[in-house]
Amino acid sequence: MQVAAQKALGADIRLLGNLLGQAIRRLGGDAAFDLEEEVRAAAKELRTNPSPDAARRLRDRLGTLDVPKLRGLIRAFSVFFDLINLAEQQARVRALRHRAARPDPARAENAESALQSIARRGVPVEEVADHLARALVVPVFTAHPSEARRRSVLEKLAAVAQLLDKLEYGQPTPSERDALTDAIAEEVEALWLTDAVRSARPSVLDEVRQVLGVVEARLLDVVPKVYRKLESALEKVYPNHGRRVPAFLQFGSWIGGDRDGHPNVTHAVTAEAVRLQQETILGHYLQRIETLGGKLSHSAPFVAAGPALAASLAADAQLLPGVAQGKPGEPYRAKCLMIAEKLRRTLAFVRTHADDWGADAQAPPAGVYVGRGELLADLTLIADDLRRAGATASADGAVRDFVRLVEVFGLHLLTLDIRQHSAKHEAATAEVLAAAGVCPNYAALSADERFAVLAKELESARPLVPAHLPFSPDTTEVVRTFRTMAAVLEQRCPEALGTYIISSTTEPAHLLEVLLFAREARLFRPAEGVSRIDVVPLFEALEPLRSARRIVARLLELPVYRRQVALRGNRQEVMIGYSDSNKESGFLQSAWALYRAQTELTELGRGAGVTIQFFHGRGGAVGRGGGPANYAILAQPKGTVDGRIRITEQGEMIADRYGHPAVAERHLEQVLDAVLRTSFPDAAEGADPKWLAALDALADSARKHYRGLVYEDPGFLAYFEQATCIGEIAELKIGSRPARRSGARSIEELRAIPWVFSWMQSRHTLPGWFGLGSAVAEFLRANPDGLAMLSDMYARWPFWRTLIDNSQMILAKADMVIARLYADLVTDQALAARIYGRIEGEYRAAVDAVCRITGQSALLERSPVLGTSIERRNPYVDPLSFIQLVLLDRLRNQSGPREELVTAVLESINGVASGLKNTG
Repeated sequence: MQVAAQKALGADIRLLGNLLGQAIRRLGGDAAFDLEEEVRAAAKELRTNPSPDAARRLRDRLGTLDVPKLRGLIRAFSVFFDLINLAEQQARVRALRHRAARPDPARAENAESALQSIARRGVPVEEVADHLARALVVPVFTAHPSEARRRSVLEKLAAVAQLLDKLEYGQPTPSERDALTDAIAEEVEALWLTDAVRSARPSVLDEVRQVLGVVEARLLDVVPKVYRKLESALEKVYPNHGRRVPAFLQFGSWIGGDRDGHPNVTHAVTAEAVRLQQETILGHYLQRIETLGGKLSHSAPFVAAGPALAASLAADAQLLPGVAQGKPGEPYRAKCLMIAEKLRRTLAFVRTHADDWGADAQAPPAGVYVGRGELLADLTLIADDLRRAGATASADGAVRDFVRLVEVFGLHLLTLDIRQHSAKHEAATAEVLAAAGVCPNYAALSADERFAVLAKELESARPLVPAHLPFSPDTTEVVRTFRTMAAVLEQRCPEALGTYIISSTTEPAHLLEVLLFAREARLFRPAEGVSRIDVVPLFEALEPLRSARRIVARLLELPVYRRQVALRGNRQEVMIGYSDSNKESGFLQSAWALYRAQTELTELGRGAGVTIQFFHGRGGAVGRGGGPANYAILAQPKGTVDGRIRITEQGEMIADRYGHPAVAERHLEQVLDAVLRTSFPDAAEGADPKWLAALDALADSARKHYRGLVYEDPGFLAYFEQATCIGEIAELKIGSRPARRSGARSIEELRAIPWVFSWMQSRHTLPGWFGLGSAVAEFLRANPDGLAMLSDMYARWPFWRTLIDNSQMILAKADMVIARLYADLVTDQALAARIYGRIEGEYRAAVDAVCRITGQSALLERSPVLGTSIERRNPYVDPLSFIQLVLLDRLRNQSGPREELVTAVLESINGVASGLKNTG
């Protein structure tokens, strides 16, 4: 199978590569094609005997070329990477189809495999059903700027993917095969002629539209399939259980709601994001119900409407006279026409009242759906009546899938989270309390004093915020955000919003500040038994993670906050951030602090009778908590998932995981498999106390070495700014968010995404491994039997195995030879040699540590597919790095037209990102 798979992958790469070569010859000329081949061959030769001097010779050869020739090379290698990525995606699809035809239980990673494992341990169906009834799995899409490719490029790549599917699985005739190949050639040509770099930074709403395109094109077809497979698996493992799987797999978004450090996300943008999502899902439902009406042509005398359906049709006829006229003998088609008209009216209302918010807003008129309940009732009525009539095939076909979509996506599509930095709430609270005469200088109080002031105020019913806002623009925007949330939930869609996340939570008062503004907007009305939002702390840096238990415990002891938790189902969601904790403490200490915090919070919740639900803020790159999602879930501490987890899907990972229907389906199946397995752990599973102590020591040691370089070496910032393209990344218009939280030049103020992105580009990949090697070496010196313990941990502890495997992958993508050439860009070469020497030494120590722990002689020895993929890409990634080095040197030394050089650098950044399949 492996040989056949590699042969098929090679055939796809040759097909796409040949079509690209033909396009280059046709559009760029033979000279451009020959130059690309020459450079590729030189890079391949360099891989056989790598050294900094040999690498410099290739860089200097490229340095003789003018910018147009360099840009032609960038385009050739970049488009080729996009096509290689497509070919590898096709290989994944091919492997999935092979597994479906010849199931292998050992490699299944799906719900059936997980349920079989659970059943073998004697877990009864009642316990599984109860678990599913309270489960919640929510991938949350974010717009973090790590997707470097333009939407136009992604659309063309999706078109090629569809054509490859037809070529392989459509059983085309020879002439049809030629036509499909011609169509692929057309798309490849268009890719060659499409600008890879955005000319303007996308707006927040552009980002909303981009992710909605992925959701509409993929998830709305995939999700019903995933649920069907899950229900089929449950029936197979627990026959005749008679239970339907509830809609516990949902989807969320931050795009249009995440205002932390993002001045362009306002209350008006949030409202518009909700509208765009509603328009998308309502338009999809309208198309689906029209298609369904065509299918359900069931007519008398073969079937007659039951009493409930007949009564519903009569009520609809009063409300919508004439809509189903002429369909008296086709009751289901008539009902579909009624539903379609209601959807049209709902869509029209959403469009025409997009800016109509607040107390004077017009209430939705009759015949307009508000929330999913009424639409679900109408569709369920059709399904139930079809079953009554014995038409079970119709009831369990398209109708069932439509019901499932409404259960999952409602009338809002993606539940929009709101996020803001705690400092914004603190400043706004200070201004409001001062204006109301409650506290003249709230910000000057101690943490305990702030907590006491807010606790007292939340017990009071008096309003603090007037109808007309006499505050500063920042405070006014905070108040309007909460009022907009209330208006959306009350007047548009009660499921559209629900979570308010507080970045940089460092004290209990930060949650009470948000609860106070929620009360002022009538989102929290404890006397009436109403709370419409979850208030969620985000613990990011090391000290807040270590203080998380104390902070949440203090809140749960406060009656008014405990009332908030009770009104939200006795659940407290806590978000943990991988990115900033990594940048602050290094990847090993970050991962361990997150593990410890989850364990401590879960224990706290159990003692207090509260479920602690975690939201994992993971990025795509290992330096931001990335890696395979299912392994990440399995690596969580025992008992901390328990069927409920929210997890971010960021940047380039959205296209990677959801860009093809088969891949999206597989990704979701793997996530569900992992959630089920970790929610029903084997009694023997769990970490040995000696392992926990070992990680305490390793994490502290790794943090010491990481901080010693990144924060304590006075020359590090200069090295980072000059030996990477961090300054140029700020000009790359791949996201609407600024690269820094402020204009300050410091590691602290830099966002985690460009931090990781720039290290990936310069081939250091430092955030994914630095500190590991020294920490392991120190541990082994102090513990003579330490290697046996670390190897045993790797074999039996998912947390440690996942951490080591992720670092192994990112170490394999590093290249210290090319990284040394980036160090050549540093003005002070003595400084460059010193800092690079520390990094290279730690790299070698990390590689040695990983190989010894895993029992390998080289990285990825036991992961041949991934190793082959990296090896296949290197001859194409390396030239892009060399070209980027040439361009950075010219740009920084002003050796040419700045605008053209900046564009060329940005194109090279895109190309390297595609080649490494990691950005930020």
